[in-house]
Amino acid sequence: MRMDDFEYKDFIGNYTLFYGETNTKKTYYTAKFIDYLIDYQDINPKEISILDFAPELMLINGLKIGGKINDFSNKSFECREIRLRGEIIPARLKARNNKELFENICHNYKITSKALEIFNQKTTDFLIINDISIYLHLGDKSYLLNIIKKASTFCGNSYCGTTIKTGYGKLLSLKEKKRVEFLVKNLNNSILTK
Repeated sequence: MRMDDFEYKDFIGNYTLFYGETNTKKTYYTAKFIDYLIDYQDINPKEISILDFAPELMLINGLKIGGKINDFSNKSFECREIRLRGEIIPARLKARNNKELFENICHNYKITSKALEIFNQKTTDFLIINDISIYLHLGDKSYLLNIIKKASTFCGNSYCGTTIKTGYGKLLSLKEKKRVEFLVKNLNNSILTK
């Protein structure tokens, strides 16, 4: 299966990260890789673990934010989805000040780190992570990379851009960008979406 300038068969055995602005099809491409694995490679869906860190799809200030893997892939329902214990909050967009921003990223960190821990205890050959930057707001980038490398094939995505802005979230945005750049350098198949 071919999408834009890449072929999904090349993702198998590699560590692929889609990264870029909002509304550049990062989640869509990630979801379609799941369909490819099941429909074209006959991979057992139970060998595909999905960690979906994205908030529900919403419209905030004219921006489409979030969106789950299963919004784009019916096959994802057959996979091993590591369910989150709580709802993800779009940290910057739902905060009115620095205190609320910090509370939101702490809330999201607890949920996402627990999901990573569950995968770490029982790994599968294929790992899919939607919206990695949610974890990276507070999480350890090296720990995340070690978890990713426990799978033989990884495909995930991360926001890395400037469209999500708030004055008090500037420092968080800078930290997020640096941590995503770390992943881009350390994963062998990073693709900037446009």
